[in-house]
Amino acid sequence: MKSIKQQLSLILPEERIKTRAIDRVAYSSDAGFYRLIPQAIVLPNTVSEVRDILAFATKNKISVTFRTGGTSLSGQAVTDGILIDLSQHWRKAIPEQDGKLVRVQPGVIGSWVNLSLKKFSTKMGPDPSSIASAMMGGILANNASGMCCGVKHNSYHTVKYIRFLLPSGNEFSTEENDDYNRFLNEEKNLANALIELRNRILANPFLLDKIRYKYGMKNTVGYSLNAFVDFEHPLDIFAHLLIGSEGTLAFIVEAVLNTLPDLPFKATSLLLFSDISDACNAIGPLKISNAEAVELMDRASLRAIEHLEGLPSELKTLPNTAAALLIEYQAESNDALQLLLQQAKVILEGLETILPIQFSFDTVHQAHLWKIRKGLFPAVGAIRNQGTTVILEDVAFPVEHLAVAVKDLQILFDKYCYNNAIIFGHAKDGNLHFVVTQSFHNEQEIKRYATFIDEMVELVVKKYNGSLKAEHGTGRNMSPFVETEWGTDAYKIMQELKLATDPNGILNPGVIISNDKELHLKNLKLLPVVEKEVDKCIECGFCERLCPSRDLTLTPRKRIVVRRFMQELKSGKLYNSISLTELQLQYQYDGLDTCAVDGLCASDCPVDINTGDLVKRLRKESHKPIANKIALHVARNFLFYETIASTSISIGVKVNKLLNYNMLSRFTSFIRSLNVPFPLWLNSLSNHSKSINYNQKELLDKIVYYPTCIDRMMGGNKRYINLSDTLINVCQKSNIQVIVLNKKGLCCGQSFSSKGYSEAASFAASELIKVLWLQSKEGKYPIVMDNTSCAYTLSKTATLSTEDQIKLEKLKILDIAAFTHEYILPRIKIINKKKSIALHPVCSLEKMKLKTKLVEVANACSDEVIVPQHAGCCGMAGDRGFFFPELTKAATNLEAAEIHDHVCEGHYSTGRTCEIALTEATGKEYVSLLYLLDEVS
Repeated sequence: MKSIKQQLSLILPEERIKTRAIDRVAYSSDAGFYRLIPQAIVLPNTVSEVRDILAFATKNKISVTFRTGGTSLSGQAVTDGILIDLSQHWRKAIPEQDGKLVRVQPGVIGSWVNLSLKKFSTKMGPDPSSIASAMMGGILANNASGMCCGVKHNSYHTVKYIRFLLPSGNEFSTEENDDYNRFLNEEKNLANALIELRNRILANPFLLDKIRYKYGMKNTVGYSLNAFVDFEHPLDIFAHLLIGSEGTLAFIVEAVLNTLPDLPFKATSLLLFSDISDACNAIGPLKISNAEAVELMDRASLRAIEHLEGLPSELKTLPNTAAALLIEYQAESNDALQLLLQQAKVILEGLETILPIQFSFDTVHQAHLWKIRKGLFPAVGAIRNQGTTVILEDVAFPVEHLAVAVKDLQILFDKYCYNNAIIFGHAKDGNLHFVVTQSFHNEQEIKRYATFIDEMVELVVKKYNGSLKAEHGTGRNMSPFVETEWGTDAYKIMQELKLATDPNGILNPGVIISNDKELHLKNLKLLPVVEKEVDKCIECGFCERLCPSRDLTLTPRKRIVVRRFMQELKSGKLYNSISLTELQLQYQYDGLDTCAVDGLCASDCPVDINTGDLVKRLRKESHKPIANKIALHVARNFLFYETIASTSISIGVKVNKLLNYNMLSRFTSFIRSLNVPFPLWLNSLSNHSKSINYNQKELLDKIVYYPTCIDRMMGGNKRYINLSDTLINVCQKSNIQVIVLNKKGLCCGQSFSSKGYSEAASFAASELIKVLWLQSKEGKYPIVMDNTSCAYTLSKTATLSTEDQIKLEKLKILDIAAFTHEYILPRIKIINKKKSIALHPVCSLEKMKLKTKLVEVANACSDEVIVPQHAGCCGMAGDRGFFFPELTKAATNLEAAEIHDHVCEGHYSTGRTCEIALTEATGKEYVSLLYLLDEVS
């Protein structure tokens, strides 16, 4: 019998079918607390391919689940059947009608949609906390809402058109007039069922009132029954039933959304209350005052974040009963905002807050406050006990009952010993999120959770007539309780809808509709203790969008998922068809070799997990003693090896020029095809440049310039003078004297530390610090390094002697962006600005928070500065891109596509290997920012 991959290969090319053990494990988890191991992961890129996959699944009785960002919290994006990954080939976001509409595919990230709308000063309605990671497929399929959109502007109410594919293989769009009749004719049974169900609802006054009541508050439990009330034609009804259907009815091919004005003027404040009842009682008045957002955080929430920078010190001294509201007013102009605040003044002055109310108008500080709020769930997860799972529930109460409901929830936490539970949420809508940490390692713990959930359901549904799921979707966790909340009549309608649409039950079974009343207690995900970086992670997926290997092998989250799975196998747990040996072998390439260790994942991780550091440590642990000795030998004799590398590149450039431009590229590709770990020759490589002799002037200001080994070995280009002379030229124009450190054989240690050779890295850094200490007159003169990554690496060297550490702290080390912004830009005269240029901010620049300075320098030199929306880590990672060029290709794919749409006079960055990678990817020559300053001054 043919394997599932062999059968699927009749539909898709093999490279878009994943059945290896490591892939199946990596996709077995989402952000929720369930785990199912798929039989195969497929990556279709056309509707036709999805249609064929559904036909295959129907024929073979295999379930199918659609997955985009995998940020779902209730088990919607896992399966033991076929998982269709839409995150790579369905990324379009196209603004229409001057941004009044936006057309989206399921694989585009929500924040990318808003970026595409930015120039029109509009945004989409849904604004979930995970918008920087969640993709439109999930945002639509879960009927996402969020901080400000409430009920009025959620996914359901802002969708204008939907194109979808049914399990039958028929495709329809509400944008096509002809499809309305075609739906009636080609899907007669479904259309008739929808009409009959609608008539049944309209004939049932009790159910009709219940639907109106339920959707007056946030509610994503079950199917969107309001579609039967809001629309008449079966096609419109069904299209809106898809919103919140969690992939159980059809495949959403694309959608067109109505957008909202993106009000640019905002006033944000964190209000502190001594008692949570006072905070809840303030919600009504704040709504009346037209506050756009009102976010509640209880004392336990504040305790999890009180140590973070930018928050009032008083947070640490609040009583246990305290709470906070993060509020924001928004307007289209500053005058309108001030008027709004003036009108709200009486209400605000009437609130009994611990501190006087102060508003922030600074966008950076506002963004910081919202980042803290959005990161509450993962932040609490990070301080949980090792081995416990984080569970985030999502309920809604009538706002008038919120204060007492919160107290009831807190009593429930105490009863079941959830001592670290927290409550936060979108208080304006009565929407509360609560987080508990729970072990699933034994039956007693599972029973504790089951009993707690039963009582929570009773509290929300029976006592307060609220919603068990306000915005996170039903999933597996609440599917056993859909009938409890909606009643038998409504639940039968949902069952009949599912049967009429998906009669074979292949689409995401167990989600929303389930006959298993204990489904929420099965396939629970264990989080074994592994190592500190892994143990902090709650698998939220926030990191994935920044990972350069996300479209090639694994993301940080998936690396951690696999690490945990391997730990389970080591402890004796058995899984059919997956062995520890197999996973370990596959992890070498997927987990270690193709990780760029850039560390950008930490910038979006609410708990600062740097998976790059984990990978470097794992690489270090995998080295044999002889490998460490060789690395240290290279570091001690770096001049010799640098000379060999530099000479080899020079010879390569001449050979390439003499014989054939692609000669070395083809030759090294052939060697690599024999599985020899040999670097690929890239045609952008060179170390030949024009050279100009400058007469250094004795000027008042001095800097020490350290030409990094990267630039010394491969810093050439075809059209420019060499970088050292360019820097000197720019400095002379700015009346700055340059002390050039021409000593070869020095290195910051990056090439060693990224590979896990920590002893060699420390030795190299120490040798460089000693020379820089002398040349800078013990820190008197600033030191400029021509590669941002080298400046960052040296400043962050972990293992140094006490003497070297003291010296390093006294040295002022600047990369090109910081140096030109601080020293050159205020002094140089710009006389020939370019019309349009492109920038690539390197990873280290992002981590050093210097991107703003880079852009400011560029703006002074050009009328238009293009920083691609998808600019990120290029995957070069020093020399890793030479050995794994597929990594750089995958990492730069989206950025290169953006650059091709622009005509620019120049392309600039601040790291030589990154410039090489972007030159290869785009066909446009990327050079140092210094060349830009020299050209325009």
